[in-house]
Amino acid sequence: MSSFDISKARSNFPILSTGYIFADNAGGSQVAKEVVDRITDYLLNTNVQLGADYSIAVQSTKRVLVDGPHEAMKLFNAASPDEIVFGSSSTLNLVNLARGLENDIQPGDEFIVTGEHEANVGVWKNLAVRRGAIVKFWKHRQISEENPYAVALRVEDLIPLISSKTRIVAFTACSNILGSIVPVKEVAKAVRTAAKEKGAKKVEISVDCVAYAPHRQIDVQDWDVDFCIFSFYKVYGPHISGLYVRASALQTSVSQIVHHFLKVNTVAYKLQPGGPGYETVYGSTGVVPYLLSLTPANDLKTTFDAISAHDLTLAKPLLEFLTDPVQRERGVRVVGEETASLNRAPTISFVVVGQKSLRSKDIVSFFDQKGGIGIRYGHFYAYTLVESLTPKLDPEDGVVRISLAHYNTVEEVNKIIDVLKEVFA
Repeated sequence: MSSFDISKARSNFPILSTGYIFADNAGGSQVAKEVVDRITDYLLNTNVQLGADYSIAVQSTKRVLVDGPHEAMKLFNAASPDEIVFGSSSTLNLVNLARGLENDIQPGDEFIVTGEHEANVGVWKNLAVRRGAIVKFWKHRQISEENPYAVALRVEDLIPLISSKTRIVAFTACSNILGSIVPVKEVAKAVRTAAKEKGAKKVEISVDCVAYAPHRQIDVQDWDVDFCIFSFYKVYGPHISGLYVRASALQTSVSQIVHHFLKVNTVAYKLQPGGPGYETVYGSTGVVPYLLSLTPANDLKTTFDAISAHDLTLAKPLLEFLTDPVQRERGVRVVGEETASLNRAPTISFVVVGQKSLRSKDIVSFFDQKGGIGIRYGHFYAYTLVESLTPKLDPEDGVVRISLAHYNTVEEVNKIIDVLKEVFA
């Protein structure tokens, strides 16, 4: 595995030199300097409307309509830049996708969703209401006898939900609360096999990679999925989202939602009404060069292998502390997988229950008052998941989440642990 230069990575984020510890990265990462430079360059030197024939407009058009999709394509490993849609957020991109699919959904069609982030859940529930479809839930199961909050998705619980009427299967590649990584390729293969056996006519798979993209490499072609989403602003980029739509779905499933006189045919631009922020699209082209700079190999696979290895070094001490018998006796319960592994991102949530229980809000307030470390509490838009946990939690108070990025250090993790020791004292 290639070496990962943490000092070089941190040098791309000037604010890290202040010593402040950013541990709410699943909510939004810091932005790499390469990205900021491109946004500035676009606004100062090519800030004109697209599509005109004069030279600056030609350059601007190339940056937004050519360079942007080509770079995003690499992060998805899509087959073509024509399969890439940009939008201001992942939620909006998926709302637009559902609008585009509306004419292809029939009453009685079945959607299978999880209780994870509502972006890849709510759109399908709303579409089901509009079109008379039926929603089924792939539920999490308890994976620890000692900890009822240690839950995860298991593919064997999904397969019985598939029927001849299954139309959409939507799930997360990595939970933004549990941190667990779902084996997307295995799930997609199992879905397609079961759907074929049960006579489903057309099944399309939508994967939420928002919490996955900062930690692991996406590969929509190898996974064999139809739709995939992530947010650049959680992958060291600007506040914009990238959506992958398989070419065949664009041809046979998706109707155009842009102005009727625009002839975009099978190009994913048919799902991009009004156009995204031009400077953010061009700014997003700085993400891949930044990632490639992290290892000598100049290869995305090598980069993500190095990131996942570093993730493990960050998650291990924090999870070991939270699951130590002393903390368990105190009432600390990790929400999700309790051990560090390559099947888990360093997005770590917990609650404190029992006779000496603590509200998640109060734990985070202690950190805020102490200063220097940013963490957060709540349901993080995975409301259904938090609400389903037993013993019951207040979804508004939710969980305490400490979400680490590859630019965090073990020393920073140890400082977080030191504060937690004070909280639990």
